[in-house]
Amino acid sequence: MHWLVLQLLCASAAQATLLLDRNLAYRSPFADNPQLAHNTREIQKRHVQHARRQMDVADATKFDDEHYPTFYGADFSNSPFIWKGGLNFTHAVASGDPFDTSVLLWTRAVPLTSPDGQLPDQSVPACLSFAVHTSASLSGRPVDSGQAFTSYDVDWTLKVEAKGLKPDTKYFFQFSDCTNPKGVSPVGSTRTIASPNTPAKQVNGGKPLTLAVFSCSRYQDGWFNAYGAAVHNTSADIFVHLGDYIYESLGNGAHIGRATLGRELATIHDYRQRLNQYRTDPNLASAHLNAPWITVWDDHEVADQSWKAGTADSNDSTVGCSFSASGACFTDRKLAAVRAYHEWMPIRQVDPDDKLRIWRNFQIGKLLDLTMLDTRQYDRDITDVYYNTANIVTNHPLIHNVEFINSIADFNNRSLMGAAQEKWLLDTLSQSQSRGAVWRVIGQQIVFTELDENGSLDVDAWDGYRANRGRIVDYLYKHKISNTVILSGDSHANWVSDLAHPNDTKSYDPVTGKGAIGVEFAGTAVTSSSSFSGKSTPEPADTASRQFVAVNTDLQWSEAFYRGFFTLTIDEETLAATFYAMRNISFLTLDGFQSAHFVVKAGENKLSRPVAGGSVLAGALKSSVAGQ
Repeated sequence: MHWLVLQLLCASAAQATLLLDRNLAYRSPFADNPQLAHNTREIQKRHVQHARRQMDVADATKFDDEHYPTFYGADFSNSPFIWKGGLNFTHAVASGDPFDTSVLLWTRAVPLTSPDGQLPDQSVPACLSFAVHTSASLSGRPVDSGQAFTSYDVDWTLKVEAKGLKPDTKYFFQFSDCTNPKGVSPVGSTRTIASPNTPAKQVNGGKPLTLAVFSCSRYQDGWFNAYGAAVHNTSADIFVHLGDYIYESLGNGAHIGRATLGRELATIHDYRQRLNQYRTDPNLASAHLNAPWITVWDDHEVADQSWKAGTADSNDSTVGCSFSASGACFTDRKLAAVRAYHEWMPIRQVDPDDKLRIWRNFQIGKLLDLTMLDTRQYDRDITDVYYNTANIVTNHPLIHNVEFINSIADFNNRSLMGAAQEKWLLDTLSQSQSRGAVWRVIGQQIVFTELDENGSLDVDAWDGYRANRGRIVDYLYKHKISNTVILSGDSHANWVSDLAHPNDTKSYDPVTGKGAIGVEFAGTAVTSSSSFSGKSTPEPADTASRQFVAVNTDLQWSEAFYRGFFTLTIDEETLAATFYAMRNISFLTLDGFQSAHFVVKAGENKLSRPVAGGSVLAGALKSSVAGQ
């Protein structure tokens, strides 16, 4: 049919042009100015070119579009044609959000340009096949397979849900071009988690389950070596990212080969371009290729210091909409950022009617519940956006002193996550304990423990939402919720603490840990700098760490010089956290070391003593400073 159309168009161009000429709309509206008419010969030429482009499409009706639900405008399942001009898998593959019988698979497949420089028409999607196997060689019958369409309006990304899988099982998967089975992606590996009722000692085949935990990966600050170290130097089963996966800023990374493309992020193109560039880092690509990820965002996936109605440099006011040449208001930025994040990340859509909700829970047998929160974008009240914590006195009617945010941090109605999410969190903790899960691990963005840093508090962290924190700690104590472990990122430094009411030395003993209700592990950044990470030696950072552990009651270890990550190795008796420090991020290397190792025993709700075995290779322990 397409060939016949092409023959007719090419064989009788003059006749076709005559037919166009009969359409009076193409003529000049002024009889004495014929030069204003449309050039029907050029129009006919474009028609012929379009017909030729259609030679690179195939019949779509024999394929079923099984793409994972996404944003508006992305459903091309009723398209009559699919592209058959070849595909480029630009960013390999990824997987994420594993359940016991399913997992999300991700790839990006960009149409190749035809020899005459053509790409598919905007109405024509690409079709990808996927297959899931139990062997790395992809031999035998796939355990799940199917096809799905992708298109320009989701940046040629694709997510599918592999279903009907066995719990607690490792799988291998690959995408291919529906119209050319030889056009294939790299092979990725992924896994499912244990069914909720699996006894704790049987989870992961009876072996400890290991999570690798990351946060704050700013491209211009260095190479993402921590991801590669986790792939090659640990036995991590699942990668967990606590936010700031990308940054909206440009910085200056050219001197180490990390120049950031584009501008400060504002539009859908900006956010897609930034995610595209970050995912070219070889260690990040390897990490996505080798294990499923469970992620949440922090502020920089949208913009610095974001809260529910603005960021540090944008909101929906006239001034807030003028920060960039794009004229993007905060809401424009946020919706663009959220859409691009869902396109590029293998994350589930928790609520189809609420694209902003990413807080969700993973029941991993009766070993643990991994509960992921959004303390940043969902419903956070006003945070530190710099002018409202600056050391100045303003004429603003609400800002009467230098610490406006600090002055409202104890207000009972002030929230980091909104009432709906807070209630869901508390209910989830109780349900986890009721169902017999051993551990409750909470993945979230910001440092939970009170931290006095040289006489000041970080009011962008939980220290700026003290009543909200108090409600959660009260709930843990009142309902005797045991074995709670909070994971945090954001601060670009390592902090390890017992969980208790801040500065409560009557009920909590920092020497023995008696009276604590849980533990917090807050990790440093993959690359993002701290005020100490740019120093030439660790000594200044270690000096500060000794001061921090001395004055903060709950804080047991502090370290701020090295970039890195940490792992959690979990079984029914112990949860062990191992912190890894990367020696260099200015070039590609896997050179690093284990800086500290902590153990939490089930039922004790505190760090085991002596903390870290009494010795660390970086930073400072409270016990060494206080002589405990």
